[in-house]
Amino acid sequence: MSFRRCRRAVALALALALCLVRLCFARLAAMCAGEAFTPIRRALWLQSCCRSVLASLGIRFHVQGAPPVVGLLVTNHLSYLDILIYGAALPCVFVSKAEIARWPFFGFTASQSGTIFIDRTSRASTQAVAQEIARRIAGPLSSSIPILVFPEGTSTDGSEVHRFHSGLFEPAAASGAPVTAAAVRYVLEGGVPERELCWYGDEGFLPHLWKALAVPGFMAEVRFSQPRIYADRRVAARETHAEVAAMRETGVSQAAPAVSG
Repeated sequence: MSFRRCRRAVALALALALCLVRLCFARLAAMCAGEAFTPIRRALWLQSCCRSVLASLGIRFHVQGAPPVVGLLVTNHLSYLDILIYGAALPCVFVSKAEIARWPFFGFTASQSGTIFIDRTSRASTQAVAQEIARRIAGPLSSSIPILVFPEGTSTDGSEVHRFHSGLFEPAAASGAPVTAAAVRYVLEGGVPERELCWYGDEGFLPHLWKALAVPGFMAEVRFSQPRIYADRRVAARETHAEVAAMRETGVSQAAPAVSG
């Protein structure tokens, strides 16, 4: 067992404990202000947690473009690490698979952050989630934050961006809310292929995390496109897919300026 892995495992445990402490303080602050634990408060709490966890794992992130502040945000999906990366990059609400709600600790954290859970094998669940997205993006601008969707429906090895499912684009198309495309890429030291840190197929969560703890250098690159309005969900899915694929081909490291964390 390497020293790096042990050190990061301890740092991760401390970062997760700190998340719970921050949650207590965030809820207490809302209570003292006579306010509810709003989506914005939840997202800001999650952002602080994600930054702490990324630091404990030795993962840096590099952002190009302006993160959206409202509407729908759609991106490719490489692993559960994407949630930490995007959560650190901007305040947002995630749409995640229903299984995460049952994960120890992480399911609780996701619930407290306001995550919308979806069972992609159930049409009723997909419709219910679409209705929830519509409700949230139709809220007052002062209380809105972007909702992040992984429209591939699964994580991949990064070799290509899978077709985007159009169902969850409907609330934005129907309401005229902006849709922003984004792309995430993993850059590892020593020329290690990106797919080595992607979480896909039948690989277990803990074996993947154990591997991530030992990676010597890990930079996550995120690139945001411009928000666009779409009148048709299928057009939105097709055009944002093309944007994400193009951004993945170009890569963030070839463009500047950027913000790092």
